[in-house]
Amino acid sequence: MWCQRLAWLLRGQRGSTGRRRPWLPRGPGPVPAAPARCHPTAPASPQCAWQLHQDHLELRYGSTLMRLDFVWLRDHCRSASCYNAKTKQRSLDTASVDLAIRPQAVRVDETTLFLTWPDGHVTRYGLEWLVRNSYEGQKQQVMHPRILWNAEIYRQAQVPSVDCRSFLETDEGLKEFLQNFLLYGIAFVENVAPTKEDTEILAERISIIRETIYGRMWYFTSDFSRGDTAYTKLALDRHTDTTYFQEPCGIQVFHCLKHEGTGGRTLLVDGFHAAEQVLRRAPEHFELLAKVPLKHEYVESVGGCHNHMIGVGPVLNVYPWNNELYLIRYNNYDRAVINTVPHDVVRRWYHAHRALTAELRRPQNELWVKLKPGKALFVDNWRVLHGREAFTGYRQLCGCYLTRDDVLNTARLLGLQA
Repeated sequence: MWCQRLAWLLRGQRGSTGRRRPWLPRGPGPVPAAPARCHPTAPASPQCAWQLHQDHLELRYGSTLMRLDFVWLRDHCRSASCYNAKTKQRSLDTASVDLAIRPQAVRVDETTLFLTWPDGHVTRYGLEWLVRNSYEGQKQQVMHPRILWNAEIYRQAQVPSVDCRSFLETDEGLKEFLQNFLLYGIAFVENVAPTKEDTEILAERISIIRETIYGRMWYFTSDFSRGDTAYTKLALDRHTDTTYFQEPCGIQVFHCLKHEGTGGRTLLVDGFHAAEQVLRRAPEHFELLAKVPLKHEYVESVGGCHNHMIGVGPVLNVYPWNNELYLIRYNNYDRAVINTVPHDVVRRWYHAHRALTAELRRPQNELWVKLKPGKALFVDNWRVLHGREAFTGYRQLCGCYLTRDDVLNTARLLGLQA
């Protein structure tokens, strides 16, 4: 539904407000009358039928109705002359394909589609491959399986922390950690030596550390050494970090090295769970938050640090083909002047923002964690918001940002869907 309703906003028309099934958005409109008759396959394959149109092949396999453009079908040929199976890369020059190409012959058996092109080249596609890789098949799939949570759901799941030695020395421990992280957006490692150096070793187990304006590994205390509220003893409301980057940092690592005082608990909120509640209760608010681009900025002039960074994007970011939410950019501290929204939209945007903020601030959605030396926390900064209660005394954390692609690559190499 996210994609369907987002498309409505972009078209300026009202879409369906039917029951939420975001992984099954409404498909394209009615198919034009075909110039040829429908061609069911042999009785041995009753689940498949096909029909030629002017510029595409309509193919029904099982419960999936696919509309496959002829240029697309030629471009994705997996024959040896068109695709290098060893490198998994295309050999065919896409720009050389005739944009008016049309197959001379089409045949479908129980498992395979065969197309013969005007130059005699034959393309073969497995029907299951087409279901997985067609637009219609992709919009029914989830890129990143997740478990949305509030505080009670997370506590009841009893997600275990992973021991540092198991994390560093075994694939099993690393895989358990990454599975927890992918599903919940947060994961903990216990029994880490409370030093910056050991935290760095921990982080490098799953990713290259991302260098930012804060450096590679950073210490974090209330000395106001940087022009940011985080470098104080004040409470911090829930937010995601680096919203002022064009691509916000993907993963953040926190490790409390020392705290001699009171307070300072860490707040965690699943932003995707909150967005899901907005979608269910007020889908028009969700649509607006996914459409309207905003500027976030970081302005700093403290000591030798001089920065003015600007990032642009909507609060909610979704994949357009399957409606899946993949990034939330929410930071009321760093949101710049709203000058990207016309006057007839800005008040509606404020209503939408208020609806999301109300969900993010519901007490049942707040997971409070007391970080302590030896317990490192990894946070999906594209999904989970973090905050902090005010504290007294001396409190020192270290941490870093990780490159998202490397974390996901590590997970895939271990056989996880990421």
